[in-house]
Amino acid sequence: MSESATDDPTGESHARGQGEPAGQKWLSGFVSLIGLWLAVSPLVYETAESMLWNNLLIGGTIFLLAGYNYYRITNGHSTSIGVMSLAALLALWLAVSQWAIGGQFALSGLEIADAGLLWNNVVSGLVAAALSAYIAYAGGRELSRQAATGT
Repeated sequence: MSESATDDPTGESHARGQGEPAGQKWLSGFVSLIGLWLAVSPLVYETAESMLWNNLLIGGTIFLLAGYNYYRITNGHSTSIGVMSLAALLALWLAVSQWAIGGQFALSGLEIADAGLLWNNVVSGLVAAALSAYIAYAGGRELSRQAATGT
């Protein structure tokens, strides 16, 4: 009889043969969807060209990184701590980039971004950063546990 999940003594559900909490896989998928939203959100809001490209590049990269981690976990590999740490840093950049590159009010005064995009980037960026950092942290704890027990 084949089971897709087992319970360990701590009560966490682990995907069979992966050693990863099942939640990490779904959180990675959720972060990937946030990245996709961040990439396409400038098409919904009126925005400056600089913010359009920033969102497309950074949001698309977050989408790919988190999607790659989801793929890894689904195929029996451990969480890529480096990939999810990079996704967290990029998401933090997206949250603060409005002020760093002048997306809200450019220095020339000509480029004005929609306030909706500004708050969308701040909230979505912080949520994606927090979830990505948690996934990286949990993956590191799992590797430490495996090293300590020799499994």
